[in-house]
Amino acid sequence: MPRRLLAANKLGEYLSAIAHPRRIQIIEELRGGETDVGSLKKALKISQSNVSQHLAVLRGHRVVSERRDGRHVFYRLCSLDLAEWLLEGMRFLPEATPAVEEVRDALRDAKAAWTPSEMAKRP
Repeated sequence: MPRRLLAANKLGEYLSAIAHPRRIQIIEELRGGETDVGSLKKALKISQSNVSQHLAVLRGHRVVSERRDGRHVFYRLCSLDLAEWLLEGMRFLPEATPAVEEVRDALRDAKAAWTPSEMAKRP
């Protein structure tokens, strides 16, 4: 297999692992540091098993790593650069969508919530 094709395939696999909306949310939530499944469940408003399934995919592609403390498992990003890259990527989303104002407001709110200064204000 030609090297460029091999590289493209590996990049495609990695991007498909992070392409799910919930996984993007998890990545951005972990921007602020280590978090356990319960905290992610509360932040994302989804079931614990759903959070765990998404974390398994992210762990399998080395997007997140885990640290055990007794019965508690804490997750963190392997690279904070990924969270910043995804946040920056919002500027590439097309403006001409059916619900432009709603999408624009949602993107603005998400970007504000996921910026480092806002993460520091969280309880």
